[in-house]
Amino acid sequence: MSAKNSFLVFSGTSTRYLAEKICSSLGCPLGNLLVTRFSDGEFAVSYEESIRGRDVFLVQSTFPNSDNLMELLLMIDAAKRASARQIIAVIPYFGWARQDRKDKPRVSIGAKLVANLLSAAGIDRLITMDLHADQIQGFFDVPVDHLYASGVLLPYLQSLHLKDLVIASPDVGGSKRANTFAKYLGCPLVLCNKTRARANVVESMQIIGDVKDKNVIIVDDMVDTAGTITKAADIMKEAGAKSVRACASHCVMSGPASERVQDSALEEIVFTDSIPYSNRCAKVKQLSVADMIAETIRRVINNESISSQYLV
Repeated sequence: MSAKNSFLVFSGTSTRYLAEKICSSLGCPLGNLLVTRFSDGEFAVSYEESIRGRDVFLVQSTFPNSDNLMELLLMIDAAKRASARQIIAVIPYFGWARQDRKDKPRVSIGAKLVANLLSAAGIDRLITMDLHADQIQGFFDVPVDHLYASGVLLPYLQSLHLKDLVIASPDVGGSKRANTFAKYLGCPLVLCNKTRARANVVESMQIIGDVKDKNVIIVDDMVDTAGTITKAADIMKEAGAKSVRACASHCVMSGPASERVQDSALEEIVFTDSIPYSNRCAKVKQLSVADMIAETIRRVINNESISSQYLV
């Protein structure tokens, strides 16, 4: 069996838009998968072609709602029962990653639970991108290929040719990521120190560093309600920043996020297409990671190193 027909790519319902682009880059058709839905909300999946002895790549981000995760688990189980040789879960956005530890008594560690579910279902490998916490890779006992959106975000930022550039982190926790961008672009780093009243609500924020007459780019891994990133942008503009932009890997953008971004001091906010974005906002731009994921799949099939894909 040649390398070209030794693998198949299938997609869950919500990530089909990305799987189709991945298959276009790979030069292969998207596999035929049927999802049957019942009136009570239950659903079942079935492969409409033989996958016996094949390496099966299942593309599905696990963003809300939870049906996306359940659909992926059923796809994995069905593939295992259909005698797939290897089952590789391709999860561009790994949900529940913010629950990576016990930050207070009597809480769950959601990321570990999801890792256990995927392992119990039967995955042999995981391909994912920009986990909220790198240590989540250690929750798995199978190989994890952890990709970075910097491979598509950094070239775009360089194409803007901004002078007096400053990279900013919206919180201290994201300083490592922002510092990596700053080093690559050869520019200073600014931090924001925030305190939260509760989840998704920022109580106060201070800037650590100089943004006066600078073009600022705020770097984060995801934007959910956009409260933090828009507050940071507004404070930096008030502090004399020439312009403020933002980039993040995952476009969660829930609740009032689109309106907040539209009404904020941000000139634009750039995401990847790991999560679909339907609420149109003129300031939101999405860059595709399909080619990067397709190249990773190609290298996994050919047992080649993927480290050369990392810009930083």
